[in-house]
Amino acid sequence: MPEFFPFIPGTETGRAARQHASEASPLLGRFRAVPPAASSQARQQLGLLSVGGRGSVHVGYGALLAAAAGSYGSDEEDNDEDDTSNNDNNNGNGNSGRVCATRIWRSWRRFVRLSRRNVRDLWIAPRQTAVKRVVEKWWSRWGVLVFLPATLAVAWCAIPFPQYPLSPDSHAHHDPKPAPDSPSENHRAPGHGEARVQVSFWFFLFVYYGFYTLTALIWITKVFNLYSLNWWPSTLGFPLTVSLIAVVSLAAPIPVYLIPGARFLTVHNTAWVSWTFVIMAMPVAIAFCILMTHERHLGLRNSLSETQRIFTSSWWTGKTDTLSVTRDYSRRRGIIGRGTNSFDPDAALHVTDQSRPTMPAFMQRRRWLPASFVRFVWFCLALFVGLLAYLAGEAYAEIYLRTLPHNSFETIVYVYSWVVTVHLLDALTGWILGASEGERVGSYPLSWIFKLYFMLTYQTYVRALYARLRSPSQFIWLQALSSGFLIILTPLTMTQTYHRALSMLGLTSQSYASYQKICTRNVFIRFLAENVSMLTFLGSILVLHLGANKDVYPYFAFDDPDELYDFELTFYASLVTWACELAAGIVLRGLIRWVFGVNANVEGRMDLTVWPELLPTSVAVMLHVLQSMLFSIIRLHFR
Repeated sequence: MPEFFPFIPGTETGRAARQHASEASPLLGRFRAVPPAASSQARQQLGLLSVGGRGSVHVGYGALLAAAAGSYGSDEEDNDEDDTSNNDNNNGNGNSGRVCATRIWRSWRRFVRLSRRNVRDLWIAPRQTAVKRVVEKWWSRWGVLVFLPATLAVAWCAIPFPQYPLSPDSHAHHDPKPAPDSPSENHRAPGHGEARVQVSFWFFLFVYYGFYTLTALIWITKVFNLYSLNWWPSTLGFPLTVSLIAVVSLAAPIPVYLIPGARFLTVHNTAWVSWTFVIMAMPVAIAFCILMTHERHLGLRNSLSETQRIFTSSWWTGKTDTLSVTRDYSRRRGIIGRGTNSFDPDAALHVTDQSRPTMPAFMQRRRWLPASFVRFVWFCLALFVGLLAYLAGEAYAEIYLRTLPHNSFETIVYVYSWVVTVHLLDALTGWILGASEGERVGSYPLSWIFKLYFMLTYQTYVRALYARLRSPSQFIWLQALSSGFLIILTPLTMTQTYHRALSMLGLTSQSYASYQKICTRNVFIRFLAENVSMLTFLGSILVLHLGANKDVYPYFAFDDPDELYDFELTFYASLVTWACELAAGIVLRGLIRWVFGVNANVEGRMDLTVWPELLPTSVAVMLHVLQSMLFSIIRLHFR
């Protein structure tokens, strides 16, 4: 086991203690944890995590463990290699064919063992060493955080649906240009296209929607893992509880489909999205009920003894001492001293064996709420705002698609009104979560994940807009405004002047170094959101336009001669837009590194290393948001 830091005994007045006393070396009784001396190259790699920390949110044990994570990460791999080589030497004198088969079998066993360990250390119970190995190299970081969720989302929407011809009374069989007095004149095709085929309800429910619901439950569970709280009852356990919720999520739509009068609800995407909202809210409701059942919202769940009340502070009792509480209770009941209603100064001292009245149990339960319960309520509110943004995005996209086509001005108004909406909800959630302890929820990892969630929500709906841009000029206008604002405004918001203005207005209480850290983190998160959303958009265009689900996703068909949208324009203009976004991101990170001396990539890697649970949670939230984008444009018409 490696030595993380030496221990220096003594008092704080000693020369060694004064030498090593800093915010990065916490005091442990009479001992101070001192990080090992790091080289200049190691300090450059740590960035804001370096000793002293410049006020970073990482200062403390997380920084020490992240810095030392790579020193002992390969011990188990070395042991595996030693065992394999020793066994091969022992069998070297036998039959060569048998030795070869034995080597193949052992190599396969070692591969399975390493794969199982990697899955456990990266996705189930993440470890800092495993996450550090993945995020340290740019290609593996891109593979896990960009290509993996994009590939899963594209593969999910590419699953071939069983398709059947439409019935003659369907809207798709109507004349596309009805007469003025035709009853179908008032029927307006949605912007993502009319249904062209019928699909199997059971395939959609158990395969397509089943995977979608499973991803949503995984995301909610990973968020609770970051909060360090199990939302499921301990008596049932996680597998049984999540299985029951999955069964409910799939069983409830069946009666709606089987009842003829309610079947029309199953063809509306908004109805399925609303039902998913309910499913995602179930873990939150279960956790809340568990806390209420265990009376976690009450401080004094059990009555305190007289001896315990001696050591009870005013924070627990709400009074300067516990006797004053009973004194007030006695006064309200008219019981003072010997039971008289007046005080006689000339009366003799009278000692009685009458015991002091006991307060009712409900009076011992204070009216305040414990800080942990209040923190959980703030956490539930943040989840509610995030799920509300999920519904708002679906409604926003539906309104835009049903009012097509749009000119350049209307497109810009739509995009930036959605930008303002998402950023307002993001700011509200960021204020609720906070980034430091003592701020409502006070969780930096949760603020990291929700920032990614809102950034990706904004990006995905903008990507879906690209398929309805009619000319290159619209792409140019959108990209010029987006990249220009990004390169100019982001460095300005990281200056000390801007931070001082926010502090004067009372909009932030963070130090400048912590504020700078948050801004740098946001740049890294925006980089992830832009690339994974664009890669998914391009991949979904290819597989849905050229694949078997072309009629299920008419939004990407591009085969209506009356439409002004073109597959080649959309695909190649999106490629050029992605290249411009990559160039703008490189320029922005270069400016930040040149002006402020901070590397956004290093800060993002260190976040993922210090809090390894961020890696699987990020992949889960990205996959869920990307699936939501694709789910919003599917056309459902069940057989």
